[in-house]
Amino acid sequence: MLSEEVLKVVFPLLDGVDLAVCMMVCKQWRHMAQDDYFWKCVCAKRWPSICKRPNSHTVTYYRIYRTFYKRQRPQTLLPPRLSFDDLEFFIDIWNEDELVFSEVVPGPVLQTGIKFLPTGICNTLKFHLESPEYKMTLPVDPRFNIPWGDTVSISVLVERKDSNKVACIINKSLFDYIDRSASRALAFEYLNFSPNYPFISGIRAWISLLFLEDGDDGIIDVFGIEMDFRNTASSKDEVLWLLDMLDWK
Repeated sequence: MLSEEVLKVVFPLLDGVDLAVCMMVCKQWRHMAQDDYFWKCVCAKRWPSICKRPNSHTVTYYRIYRTFYKRQRPQTLLPPRLSFDDLEFFIDIWNEDELVFSEVVPGPVLQTGIKFLPTGICNTLKFHLESPEYKMTLPVDPRFNIPWGDTVSISVLVERKDSNKVACIINKSLFDYIDRSASRALAFEYLNFSPNYPFISGIRAWISLLFLEDGDDGIIDVFGIEMDFRNTASSKDEVLWLLDMLDWK
């Protein structure tokens, strides 16, 4: 067994994980590795300024390391206070100044999604729509056509039946980006949150027009709409919590 003098030289050179492993070797090593000086050396590599604390401080460096050395596990969400049964979405789409789509969409319809994909859909979009990832999609019936180059905009409001209040998700945003490889035209807007959540900002709602392309006529044939919040809310419960925090009027 290595002498204590050797261990006193080696232990300050170790990182926190290796020092913790040394504590499990034997009683002698455990007793030595509990010396807070070694854990101060570990903390000095990650948080040098923390080692400038007065020596009389009651919180040990071993405790600091155990508490903060790795990222905290994400907390499990509580059940959302909203459900899609409580929600109705008001979706309006304009081509230039002409209203081409205007529907009141019950929340459960967005959950049902597009059951039957049209023939001729591109493989990238087909793979996305058939994937098990959570998504909110709506079939467009009857479908509508938009010429390439036209200015297309969309507004989306949502109403909650439990309070009869309305919030804005998208307000006359333009579809100013078209991903032809995935047959999607995209519009976005930053969400407005309730003053009760002053530190939440910078979250965007995205709306996609899903289309088939007629290359000869320069027309896109819109067969579906998708709404998402990207990585901010990628599950049903996360979406409902996000919607619950909007600035409802």
